[in-house]
Amino acid sequence: MPLTDDSNVESQQSGDASNDSPDSQEIAFASSSDAVGLSPIDTNDSVSSYMIDQIYDTLFVHNPETMEIEPHLAESYETIDDTTWVFELKEGIEFHDGTPLNAEAVKYTFDQLMDEERAAPRASLIEPVESVEVEDEYTVVINTDEPYGPLLAALAHANASIVSPEADQSGDIMTEPVGSGPFEFESWTSGDNIVLTKNENYFDGAPELDQVTMYVIPEYASAVGMLETGQVQFLINIPSEHVTRIEGMDDVELEISPGTGIEYLTFNTEVEPGNDPEFRKAVSHAIDRDTYVEQLNGAGIKNNSILGPEVFGYDESAQEFGYDYDLEEAQRIIEENNFDETPLTLLVANEGNFVLMSEIVQAQLMEAGLDVSIEMMEWGAFLEQTTNGDYEAAFISWSNSTADGSELFYPNLHSDNIGSSNRPRYDNEEFDSIVEESRTTIDQEERLDLLHEANEFATNDAVWIPMHHANVSVAYHESVNGLEVAPNDTFSLHEVSIEE
Repeated sequence: MPLTDDSNVESQQSGDASNDSPDSQEIAFASSSDAVGLSPIDTNDSVSSYMIDQIYDTLFVHNPETMEIEPHLAESYETIDDTTWVFELKEGIEFHDGTPLNAEAVKYTFDQLMDEERAAPRASLIEPVESVEVEDEYTVVINTDEPYGPLLAALAHANASIVSPEADQSGDIMTEPVGSGPFEFESWTSGDNIVLTKNENYFDGAPELDQVTMYVIPEYASAVGMLETGQVQFLINIPSEHVTRIEGMDDVELEISPGTGIEYLTFNTEVEPGNDPEFRKAVSHAIDRDTYVEQLNGAGIKNNSILGPEVFGYDESAQEFGYDYDLEEAQRIIEENNFDETPLTLLVANEGNFVLMSEIVQAQLMEAGLDVSIEMMEWGAFLEQTTNGDYEAAFISWSNSTADGSELFYPNLHSDNIGSSNRPRYDNEEFDSIVEESRTTIDQEERLDLLHEANEFATNDAVWIPMHHANVSVAYHESVNGLEVAPNDTFSLHEVSIEE
């Protein structure tokens, strides 16, 4: 059973062998949902990525302060021509199972990510890759079909983390992950907690933390209580209704900063009524997002644009795209098209701001004349159901870990990804063509123009209705040093320590 009260947490922690050492450096945080899995190849959700980012490494990383892309496992790289990239790897790095992280491991990982039978949910990250070649033990050559401007950003994504081929072939890395990162997998009690321990042999220096624990606490109020009593040391993505309580806590710091994420309402565009652009437009006009954002206590900002201000491809003029709140216009469209005769079900995950979002939107849509109900479910089931297209409308988030507009539009709205990350099942040839152009040029100014065009197209087609562009929020005990959450909602605990 999930941990829901303090006594259970104390019981769990007292059973950890690492607590026998008085000098043990441990940190814990809470999530309202469990991870879907711990394989970067086979997952595509933020909660799983929290732990994947600690267990695995990527060829490149985003600097958490500047968001510039920097080499990590890669020592260096060069482009031979527009479609040929050569990467030199750092030497002597080993996976947690003692096998070498070399060019063969990189090729294996990316081949698996591209394998149609494996059907990796974020295969779109390297969709333009034609082949991956091993030149020598520490040299990898990536050949693309066409120029691919966002390649380095894609290689910095958690789902492009390098896995141990031996572990993947001999076991199940969804439940027994083996990476090369600063922390090694220790245990996973489903619905309860995931425990990681220090990798003493980490190539970039062993972390100071001996143990990392993520507790699954479905009731966020309980997680906030655990922060207050010191049973967890930090929380991220603070739901708006808990901000005031956290601000009043002694010995707890709350930081809120601009982020790349977006939370939005979308539709299954293959079924009624979401397949009708007029219906989507009516819904957009019916939602008073200013009223909603006011209740976020700084957790997000309003902007009509699908691309947010922190994302490559955003232009300030894009905030004029889409449809502002206009109740009379919404009612006119609904009446003229008899949309009031078609019931609408909003599918909602039971976490974060989604519940608040759904309640506000349900009330506003009913005021406009629609018959709206809410269906709520846990995160894993929600992801499966929306991926399969078994819904009418849903509230979804996208953290945009690449911070690149092409890598928002392609996985989420390009027809190639219907059945995986294109949950709206959006299929528009003109839009697809613009997005493809934005990915197949390395001229960054040209990419900006194309992304602005794609942004206008999708926003005005109301395939997504941006509810808010997320600010990044983290609350942590003052004893925690070195914790940085990047604008793309990622964090590494490698440099974190606890000051007693």
